[in-house]
Formats: sequence, C-alpha cells, structure tokens
Amino acid sequence: MHVVTYAYKIFVWRGRERERAGIIMFVDTSYFSCMAHIAYLFPNSPHTDLPLFSLCSMYDTMEEEEYEFHSVDLPDEPYFCPQVEFNNKPDSLFFNDGVRRIDFILVYEDEDKKDFEKRHTFQRYKRRRETFEASLMKMGMELEATQSVTDEKLMFLKVHMPWDTLCTYAEVLHIKLPIQPNDLSSRPSPWRFFSCITKHFYPNEELITKEAEFFTAPFEKKRLEYFHVRDKDVFFTAAMRSRMAYYILSRAPYEIRGNIKKFGVTKLLDAGVYKAAYPLHDCRFNVKSQEEGCPNERYLLYEEWAHPKSFYKMQPLNLIRKYYGEKVGIYFAWLGFYTRMLALAAVVGLCCFIYGYTTQETSTWSKEVCDPEIGGKIVMCPQCDRECKYWTLDSTCEASKIKENVPYTACGRCVRVSIGIGTVLFWILLIIASIVAIIVYRLAAFFAFSTKLRSQDLKELQTLKEYVTPQMATSVTASLISFVIIMILNILYERVAIWITDFELPRTKTDYENSLTMKMFLFQFVNYYSSCFYIAFAKGKAVGYPGDPAYLLGKYRNEECDPGGCLIELTTQLSIIMGGKAILNNIQEVLLPWVKNLIFRYCTSAASEKLIPRWEQDYQLQALTKLGLFYEYLEMVIQFGFVTLFVASFPLAPVLALVNNIFEIRVDAWKITTQFRRIVPEKAQDIGAWQPILQGIAILAVATNAMIIAFTSDMIPRLVYYWSFSVYPYGDHSNNTMQGYINSSLSIFNIADFSNNSKPMSTPYNITTCRFICMYFSSLGIEIFGILPATPGSISTTSTTGM
Repeated sequence: MHVVTYAYKIFVWRGRERERAGIIMFVDTSYFSCMAHIAYLFPNSPHTDLPLFSLCSMYDTMEEEEYEFHSVDLPDEPYFCPQVEFNNKPDSLFFNDGVRRIDFILVYEDEDKKDFEKRHTFQRYKRRRETFEASLMKMGMELEATQSVTDEKLMFLKVHMPWDTLCTYAEVLHIKLPIQPNDLSSRPSPWRFFSCITKHFYPNEELITKEAEFFTAPFEKKRLEYFHVRDKDVFFTAAMRSRMAYYILSRAPYEIRGNIKKFGVTKLLDAGVYKAAYPLHDCRFNVKSQEEGCPNERYLLYEEWAHPKSFYKMQPLNLIRKYYGEKVGIYFAWLGFYTRMLALAAVVGLCCFIYGYTTQETSTWSKEVCDPEIGGKIVMCPQCDRECKYWTLDSTCEASKIKENVPYTACGRCVRVSIGIGTVLFWILLIIASIVAIIVYRLAAFFAFSTKLRSQDLKELQTLKEYVTPQMATSVTASLISFVIIMILNILYERVAIWITDFELPRTKTDYENSLTMKMFLFQFVNYYSSCFYIAFAKGKAVGYPGDPAYLLGKYRNEECDPGGCLIELTTQLSIIMGGKAILNNIQEVLLPWVKNLIFRYCTSAASEKLIPRWEQDYQLQALTKLGLFYEYLEMVIQFGFVTLFVASFPLAPVLALVNNIFEIRVDAWKITTQFRRIVPEKAQDIGAWQPILQGIAILAVATNAMIIAFTSDMIPRLVYYWSFSVYPYGDHSNNTMQGYINSSLSIFNIADFSNNSKPMSTPYNITTCRFICMYFSSLGIEIFGILPATPGSISTTSTTGM
C-alpha cells in the first residue's frame, strides 16, 4: 500500500489527571517522510507542551489552488434539468420533495422569452448554460429549476449535493471533521468569579448555545467509520456544503473550442449567461423560520451581533465562523482584537488632551503670547511679499492655546508585471503632482488670507480674526480640497489597479489578492499620507528669512508655520481626512446598500415576502463584490496608519478610531447579515498580505513620531531653554522657568534691509525692526533661540529683555 495510515492515542499523566490527545499519523513510504496531523483543536487548553507536540507540526490550512483536481469532459449526451412550480413554502430550504437540501442557487433569464432581435446571442447563452448544467449533473450534483414569482422571465436553479458527492469533495478539499468529542479539561477562566457581571457582555447563552468541542481530522471517505457521524444531514454544515458546491461550480466546463476548454460559473456570470450565484440564508434576519429543524442562525446573528442594541457585547465568533466561513470569522476576530487594543491608546490620548485643555490658561507660553505687554508688543515680519502687513504676535493667541493641547513567470508574466509596476509609479507621480498643486494653492491662498484677515479696516471680520489666522484658514481650505482630490483619485485608481491585476494573470486567487493588496495600499499610502508628511516635515523648513525669502517655482514664496509651529495644521489635516473618510465610508456601507435594496424591491413590485420563496428573497439583496472583505481590511489599515504615524501630533486619533471601530464592527455585521446575500465560505489561516503591511506601518510609526517630536514640535527647544538658557550664564532668572521663551525664540530683522520685491507697501512710522522664526541652516551650525551667525545690518541675536 502506497500510504499507510494508522491512529493511536497518547496518554499524558499530570498529577491525578489523565489527559488524552488524539493523533492521526500519515506515513508516506514512497518518500520516507512522516507527516503528523494533530486532529485536535484546543481553544482553551493549557497543555501545549505535550512531548510529541515538539515533533509534530500542526496541520496547515490548505488553499484551494493547491488541491489536486481532475476536470471532467463535456457530457456525451444531454442532461435535462427538471422544472417545478413553487410549492408556496417561503421559508423552505429544500427541493419540492422536502428532502434534498438546497446548497446553491443559480439565477438566469429564460432565453426563449427575450427579444427576438438578439436570438442568436441568447441561443448561444442557452447552449452554454445547458452544457454547464449537464456538466454539473455529470459531476454528481442534482438540479431543480423554479420560475420566479415576481418576474416570469427569471428562473432559479436549485443545486443539491448528495451524500456521496459531499464525501468525495470533502476529501478533495481536506475539510476537517470531528472524529470524537473532546474530553480534555480546559483551563478555568480567571473572570469566572465575576460571571454575574461579565455575562451581560456576552451573547445570550439561551439563544446561542456553546458548541461541543471535538477532535478533528481531514476527511477520508474510505475511513468514514472513524468519524463522528450521528446524522448525515447535519454532519456537513451549510457553510461546508456551499463551499464544496462553489468548488464544483468553479470548475465545471461549458464549452470546448479546439484545444481551449472554457469552464467555471464566474465566466458565465461575467458573460451574462447567469445573473447571480449565491448560497442561501437560512431564514429572514428579523423573523424566525417556520420550517421545522431550521437553525435560524441568521436570526440569531442579527439579534445578538448585528443589531444596534448589542453593540456592547462580545462577538459570537464561533457562530460567525460556522455561518460565514473561516475567512469572515478571522476578519471579525482581528477587527475585535484591534479595537480592544485601541482602548489603552485611546485612554492615554484622551488624558493627554484633557491635560492640555485644562492647563492651557496657566501655560507660560500662552500667557506670554496673549499678554498685551509681551505678545502685543512683538511685531512680526510680513509672511508674504508687498501686500502683507506687519502683525503682532498676540493675534495668534487662540492658536497658541490649541497648540498646547498637543503633548510630545515567465517572460510574458515579467512584461505584464513590469507594465503594472510602471502604471502604479505613474499614478504615484500623479499624486505627487496633485500635492504640488495643493502647495501652490496654499501659497496663493495664504497670500490672500494674509491680506484680508490682517487688514485693520476689515470690520466685518473682527469676531473671526481672534480665532482664524491666515495659516488656519489656509490649512482648513487646503485640507478640504486635498480630501476631495484623495477621494477622486481613489475611485479612479481602484479601477486601474483591478485592471492591472487582471492583466498580470496571477496564478491563484491568493496571488491575485496579494498583488492587488500591495498596489492599492502603496497608492493609498501615498495618496492619504503625503500631504501629512509635507506638513510634518517639509512645511516651514526652507523659508529663508525676510530679507532673502525662498520661492517655489521661482514665483511663490514658501509658506511659514505659525509661531506656535505646524502641529496645529497637521492636526487639522488629520482631523478632516480621517473624519471625512470615516463618514463617507459609513454612508457607502450603510446607506447605499439599503437604498439599492429598497429600490429593487419597489421595482419588482414585491408587496410581501410571505409569498416569495427564500431564494428569491435573497436575490433581492445586494451581491458582495468579488474582492470580498478587501475594502474592509484596506479601510482599517489606512486608519491604523493615521492612528500610529502621527499620534504625537493628534493624540485624539486613537479615541476617534476606537469610537469608529465600535460602530464599524456592528455596521459590517448589519451589512452582511441584512443587506447582502450570503457570502460564499472560504478557508483562511491568517489575514494574508495585510500582516506584513501592518508590521511595516508600526515600524515606520516609531520613526515618524520621533521625527515629529524632534523636528516639527518645539519640545526639544523648550527643554533646552528651560534647563539651560533660562538661568545663568545665559538667562537672568534664578530658577528654571519658561518665562522669556517667546522673546528668546524669535530672531530680529532690520526692516531697512527689505529688498524691493519683498518690502511691504506700508510701514508703521514707529517700527525699525520686526521678529521672525528663523529656520536658517548655516555652515557653522543651526540657529537656536535666535543665536545665528549675523549678516551685518540685517539679522541679529535676540535679547531676553525685550525689544
């Protein structure tokens, strides 16, 4: 025998307790290799150090593309699918005989009832459909067709997999099934003493009962007696049956032209031969089924998971996995874990914000800026040429208070991939061009706002001038424009990325998803974060000084930060993009599917669901996109970047993310449970390509936050002033203090040395100098607190005693 299979039990003694671990060994004698498949799942077991465990590797989840599958030829003779009338049982999940369970639904339009002018196209569709259905029956499936209740042109093809076919394909797909109950004792929960309180945060155990645990093993048809088969009708769950049905549907041939064999329901859906293909929900989401033996799992998920009243409860992950499959279960398990981890960061961020808000009135920095005798007498240099006027530092009083809230293949494949990479780079360059355009807008807008907002004779804006500075007005409008551009580019690039990935012809579905994931994330990373990186690390760094300002494109004078720094602008940018994205996504996820379903039901004139069969009720729901949960993962990963990359600037980001995710879990649950057809179950062992992406963002976040604290914020200059420059020998104070920091951090410029191009058109008669923030880098060093290699007659060091 080529493969020798045997099973044995290992007994491990620990004190008085004997524990049993079931092991199934497969020995391949042709390769002299031994593969140990541990047919067991211990979700709560403390015994992970059994002696044999170190010698045996866990049975890895096999992906469908690795399965060995022998395709079938087209049928030699026609097979005819029986057609029956609806039996007036709207909740039925069976064929009309009430015995055979419906595992999948195919929807098509009767070609004989379509337009006569296009009969040739429709007859070709009919031939393909009939050949495809004959292939399904040859592969062991049973079919039954029923005409639509609401539209006589529509036909619903019900697909059933008999027991023998289920056993065959369960072995092909290596589906793990129970062999015996798990009799190992599990570690007691440390929260059991608080069960009277914690039970309110878990799903109702009377509705969702705890499932029995089993030792499991990959199914083998010839060893059926070893498996725990109590009832053949429920041995394979509905999700398993749907997964096996879809596996066959994806591989059944429908046409042969020469040496080319065409197969798969996906191509027939794209061609329009079939209008839809989906597994059935087991009942309506808000009403229990009247059918005897119906598990009503959809109803239970809605009541204990997707309903808004259950937002505070833990997720029933076992039921989610059982109903939707492992891939959906892993997504919600990961999302729940990520949300819980945000809680600690949210508490820290909220404490920082509250501390900054409560101490803003006592801050030495804010008091000096707002003091008419200090900030009111410090005249700042104009921040644009000619039109801008001199302004006093106390005009940024409110902004300085806000700032205090922030604590510190082959050749052909190579060609296709190369074209894809080139296209991605082109779109990234397009993003950079849009960022440059926004920078030009910021410079032009700042010039206009500086002229208007700091005009002393503009009385209608007196109430706003205290709160809105030119920098703030420019930042808000530029952020709004940036957000609109980001959304437009996302919509356009999404189609391009899908087209490029299709053009590359990835070998497997996993390769396809990974390729698309990298393209979309790389683009959206640049699209969402480039403007934030510009504000954090580029803005205000190369502005020159009043006598010799730096220009962009030789025309636009580079914009400067407020005396309080650029962090408030970075916070504004993050707030608008992050908040706008969350609002827009929720509208797309909640409102659009609901409106589409409402319109569809109205157009079909379905007055009541009571007389409509289960398969037609599901047809009226929205179909999930081919990418499945891709956009949900992408949304959360982009959010993770906002939360981590710039948290030093915006400590409330984790709080907003936490609140958003609490609703996101329930919104996603409500969406897939009530508004979408049932998802085709898929196997998964992790979150795929998103894991290394998250790790990369986390590593980059350490560097970006360190650079924000070091270069963008003035935390380090403040500490240097407090410990060194405020006391002897540099300062006049006897104790370490922040008094005089404002005056010490500003350089002095002689207004007589303005060039003709930058000299203000009007100058007050009593001003000879003005102040500015110097970011000048010389060959001798970096200016700190106004100490700069002076140009004679132009720039001098500041004095801590005032002007």
